[in-house]
Amino acid sequence: MKRIHTAMFCILSFAISLTSVAVADAPNIVFIFSDDHAEHAISAYGSKVNQTPNLDRLAHAGARFTNSFVTNSICTPSRATLLTGQYSHLNGVPVFNRFDSSRDTFAKHLQAGGYHTGMIGKWHLGSDPVGFDSWCVLPGQGAYWNPTFLTPAGKLTIDGHCTDVTTDLGIEFLKTRPKDKPFFLMLHQKAPHRNWEPDARNKARFKDQIIPEPDTLWDDYATRPAALPENEQTVAHDLTRRDLKLEPPAELNGAARNQWLGVKPTEVTVDGAVLTGKELTKWKYQRYMQDYLACVQGVDDGVGRLLDYLEEHDLSENTIVIYSADNGWYLGDLGMYDKRFMYEPGLRVPLIAKGPGIKANSTPSEFVANIDLAPTFLDLAGLPIPDSMQGRSLAPLLRGESPADWRESVYYRYYHDPGHHNTRAHYGVRTKTHKLIHYWKKDAYEMFDLAADPAEQHNLLYTESEANKPEVAAKFAELKAEIVRLQSQFKDDGQYSDASTWPEGSADGPFEQKPLGVKSIAEAIELSGGRWSRELP
Repeated sequence: MKRIHTAMFCILSFAISLTSVAVADAPNIVFIFSDDHAEHAISAYGSKVNQTPNLDRLAHAGARFTNSFVTNSICTPSRATLLTGQYSHLNGVPVFNRFDSSRDTFAKHLQAGGYHTGMIGKWHLGSDPVGFDSWCVLPGQGAYWNPTFLTPAGKLTIDGHCTDVTTDLGIEFLKTRPKDKPFFLMLHQKAPHRNWEPDARNKARFKDQIIPEPDTLWDDYATRPAALPENEQTVAHDLTRRDLKLEPPAELNGAARNQWLGVKPTEVTVDGAVLTGKELTKWKYQRYMQDYLACVQGVDDGVGRLLDYLEEHDLSENTIVIYSADNGWYLGDLGMYDKRFMYEPGLRVPLIAKGPGIKANSTPSEFVANIDLAPTFLDLAGLPIPDSMQGRSLAPLLRGESPADWRESVYYRYYHDPGHHNTRAHYGVRTKTHKLIHYWKKDAYEMFDLAADPAEQHNLLYTESEANKPEVAAKFAELKAEIVRLQSQFKDDGQYSDASTWPEGSADGPFEQKPLGVKSIAEAIELSGGRWSRELP
């Protein structure tokens, strides 16, 4: 019996030692996630409106995915998909409801697999982060200035601009990590989310810039009557005085002041001139874009600071850095701001990665989606991928490979109807050449030939005569069949198509943590559970 116990001890010790070796050799991973960052507001993606030198630096050193998509283009559902590798109908977060933190997530697997895990910044899932050794997160949407953060110890405030503060917290996490473990850091920026409040340096930088207008700013939604004409996220009609940074009368306070700021103005006086109609829309576009792009620039600055820290502390060679955003975004495209709709600006998200094993200056063109991130993190860490995850590891694509069996279409489903912007619920499929959108409550379809009509101006099904053309009818039938196939593959039987079935609880609280007052960056990380060792390279 003693010999058996000795043998078992030796086997266990050997297994532990193999795990330790694997963990010791595992790469560090930093995942930077911004909120509402349009792919076409990154110069590496060909932006016509701004320059992002640090994201370009990341892209040049690694892989920039040219067909990266989101599966439900709003904040909370996207974040639940990020954690679980599942579509909204399986992870239980179709809208802005609270995420059940007892669900399986990649973070729990990384933590159990020997990683030191951290979550800093915008969480927006309602529940406390689980699977993280250190967490310091914004309550709900959070604030741009002097933000409050939630930690395991309680609620604290840090002076400064949220983008800079979040970056500072991320760097402090790296400084204070245990050096005998690989680390995984989720660094989630609030910016450039509405109401677009940039830091002072970047606000000044964009204050007088004239931003080129997109070709579809004046879209009249001809051929697409199902949902676009009734949307309430247009630059022309739906930006508020708060969005436009108009100053309320000095005598207004409290509710009256907020009511004034919430008005969508139909005329504005600028430099003594009263603007209305088209001239007002042009002015609104400039004000919106100046602040939005200034917020983006702050995010890019933070990426640069983090990359510099990794290089200066000899961490760059064994650290994978990945950048993405929770949703796409409309930069006046189709006359809109915000996300939600499955048209290209809302569907596409940036995805850039560099690090050991990643092919430099590469541009994988395969279709990838946010369901793929969770399995990718685990695969890069050398850990098994649970069968419950619906995505696929991007590791082969990062290495420069092109698997023959890679997907050729992406399935999308949006539920939040009417939501904040009177957006109609819809699902659809996007292939290499076409897109089919179904507004299921109206039983209305839109189909686009993306090769001939990349701006999605011409719905091929709008007129009966065109819809009945043999080639159009055949493509329509093919895409409907593809939707049915994808719904079966991803187990979507319409679980949350009825709003009465949406889960309870809100991603926006309430949050009842103990107030801790104003804290420094170092104090915040200590309270987050993240102070470990200062003896670092």
